Amino acid sequence: MKQPGPDHPITIAPHPGLVRVMLNGVAVAETRNALSLKEARYPPVLYVPRADARLDHFAKSARSSHCPYKGDASYYDLAVEGVRRPGAVWSYEAPFPAVAEIAGHLAFYADRVDAIETA
Repeated sequence: MKQPGPDHPITIAPHPGLVRVMLNGVAVAETRNALSLKEARYPPVLYVPRADARLDHFAKSARSSHCPYKGDASYYDLAVEGVRRPGAVWSYEAPFPAVAEIAGHLAFYADRVDAIETA
């Protein structure tokens, strides 16, 4: 486990406003309680509370990965009315303490959904 620091900063802050994730004309997630995680030089990633997602469109994937700063990630496929996007969603279900705030949240690959709308 690596700790965020000056060489690899990670910040987490509430996202001010609405986040809506769309696939095939359906909002698979919509919230005003998203978190924005900024890691090192990567673009910010929005994490949506699991409670604000339509989980009937999610299917757990066999895929997993490990981040030395955040922990083990699980992946989910999305399916809406015949449109399937493998591995479109990830979640750190038991994140390392430095990023504990993202527990219970989901993140979406922008190129695997139709839109991640913010307002």
